[in-house]
Amino acid sequence: MVVQMEYTTIFMAWPYANGPLHLGHVAGNSLPADIQYKYERARGRRVLMCSGSDEHGTPITVTAEEQGISPQAVVDEFHNINSRALEDLGCSWTNNIDSRGVEFGGALYNRTTDERHKEIVQDVFLDLLSEGLLQKQTMQQYCEVNDSGVVKFLPDRYVLGTCPICGNEDARGDQCDSCGSTYEAHELKNPRSKSNPNAQIEIRDTEHLFYQLNEFQKELEIHSSNRQQIWKPNVRAMTRNWLNMGLRPRAVTRDLEWGIDVPIKDSEWSNKRVYVWFEAVQGYYTCAKIWSERFASNHPDGESAWENWWIDKPGQSLKHIYFMGKDNIPFHTIIWPAILMGLNRTRDQNELLHLEDNVAANEYLMLQGGQFSKSRKHGVWLPAFLERYDPDSLRYYLTINMPEGHDTDFRWEDYVERVNNELIGNYGNFVHRVLTLAKRLESDTSNPLIEFDNSENHQEFYDNIRMCFQSAIDSMERQRFKEALRHIMNIAQSGNSYLQHAEPWSYLNNEDSEQRINSLSSLSACWRACRSLAILTAPFMPFQAEKLWTSLGESGQAADQLWESALEFDKPLNWSAKQPKALFSKLDLDEILKNEADIASPDTQEASYIEFEDFMKVEMKTGKIINVENHPNADKLYVVTIEDGPDSTRTVCAGLKSHYSVDELVGKSVVFVANLKPRKLRGIMSEGMMLAAEDSEGKVTLLTTDSDIGAGSGVR
Repeated sequence: MVVQMEYTTIFMAWPYANGPLHLGHVAGNSLPADIQYKYERARGRRVLMCSGSDEHGTPITVTAEEQGISPQAVVDEFHNINSRALEDLGCSWTNNIDSRGVEFGGALYNRTTDERHKEIVQDVFLDLLSEGLLQKQTMQQYCEVNDSGVVKFLPDRYVLGTCPICGNEDARGDQCDSCGSTYEAHELKNPRSKSNPNAQIEIRDTEHLFYQLNEFQKELEIHSSNRQQIWKPNVRAMTRNWLNMGLRPRAVTRDLEWGIDVPIKDSEWSNKRVYVWFEAVQGYYTCAKIWSERFASNHPDGESAWENWWIDKPGQSLKHIYFMGKDNIPFHTIIWPAILMGLNRTRDQNELLHLEDNVAANEYLMLQGGQFSKSRKHGVWLPAFLERYDPDSLRYYLTINMPEGHDTDFRWEDYVERVNNELIGNYGNFVHRVLTLAKRLESDTSNPLIEFDNSENHQEFYDNIRMCFQSAIDSMERQRFKEALRHIMNIAQSGNSYLQHAEPWSYLNNEDSEQRINSLSSLSACWRACRSLAILTAPFMPFQAEKLWTSLGESGQAADQLWESALEFDKPLNWSAKQPKALFSKLDLDEILKNEADIASPDTQEASYIEFEDFMKVEMKTGKIINVENHPNADKLYVVTIEDGPDSTRTVCAGLKSHYSVDELVGKSVVFVANLKPRKLRGIMSEGMMLAAEDSEGKVTLLTTDSDIGAGSGVR
């Protein structure tokens, strides 16, 4: 049997360099990406991690205008601030070359203002243009017109208005962050200029190049179908919504001054730039190539080393994992795969670029009930946090509270309670008890527990560690970080119980007896459990793992140990002559609330709740499905006819094909939203939405009535 070399690439969504990172960024993508990178290394895999600062686009120019400085000055400042903060958090971005050797990979936190990034993006642009995938179209775009008649085209982020889909009054020019919908400029209602709300706003024609996203509809539907058992429910749902609405060509150029030049030698394009959505996602690809060019000179493949992580080759297996917040899902399940599919049309069959294996998107971490917001300066900022508090305590809290399946909340009270009671009370307490008890035994330069070490007496205890270990691996392979960390913390919990039962403190100074030998033998087993914990916690809390590793007298670094070595219970017991110190310090809630008074109370402007009056606007009714047909333009949609009252029907398009047959649907009494504004889905007007539930495994069940009730009955 030939063992394939495993190549894993970790991609973290590129944060805008227009302000410091906040804890929402950390929980959403920075921390999970770093944990996964460290874990993959600990499994012996060859790992490359790619990301950096997104330094183009209107968020940068908005900040520059507000501060009266250049966009370059903005991104220079915040790239340095955020790079340092990620390093202080214990992220591995400075490990450009893996300590095992360059052939094992490394990491690069790059910048989209990097000249080499620009060159590669322009090469991709021209490749897609030559393939006929970029087509010129006239589009309508908002602009300001001053009294002299001078026209200034407004980027989408400079325009606010009412979303035509959900009614959000602060939707952007082309996308609503509230419901995730995209639309054309003329569809936005009540438009206004963000920077100049009183300015005259007009829509004018402008020429741009559009990526023919629609050409990849079928390929992306197949690709999405193949990922259904891997993607989280939020990823499946948002991707399905985009595909069900039908993909349209999307502009890849914009009327901007700040950005990458359009690589066409024609004056028509001299004042236009490559659209940031199109170039930023390419950073994953450019970063890998740039890493090879700058750091892989000693790699056997030199500047082509990146291909080991991007192109399938015999004897190798590739895995690409992307980390981001839920607002970025479509860009990684629709747009970026479509760009790669387009590039692959220009490449030989043995040089095809690898598509993603998992898009591990998180929900939002909220702050005291409201959203983190750079623009409103509402947040806990990572650089400031790390000036006051321990990075491992933050890594622990954000992992155990990670918004993997639903929004979670950062509250100082909860942070203090979990750190003091869980991290310190369970884990820190166990480790410190073991180290200090052993230190109280007489010793020369060797571990005094060696004479009591007897693995045969503790197989049940070690079996529990093995079980926790395997459960943690199963969770990590699916990017379930909080689950994995809980399994590892269970080792400390069982260790505390084992220690409590053995009572070794009662036998430290006693003469030898069977009870003393058995008790101190249990202490030696707990010492081995501490070694296991140092290895297994290293991806989650790297600083304390190294402290513990050193306190155990081990050589090298905990981060360089294979996870499987955590189960080596026959290793020699090492020893350190230094007095052990507590891994963590307890937190004082009153002191913290005094320091953080400005953000210690709930944010009422962006609460996660809706008003009762808003909920009452939603009109839900019962209806009976009387007919179901296949949608003529969408493979996954049904066209459902619902009887919604006496002699009255309506049409609803529903993505239920993979969950119900036609016969299973006809005759069901369902609940639907009756006052949802009708909209076309792939050419057919849909006049409502049936309510359904979806579990974590992707099973979908319609909400039905438990007894017969007249069609059109109100739901309350």
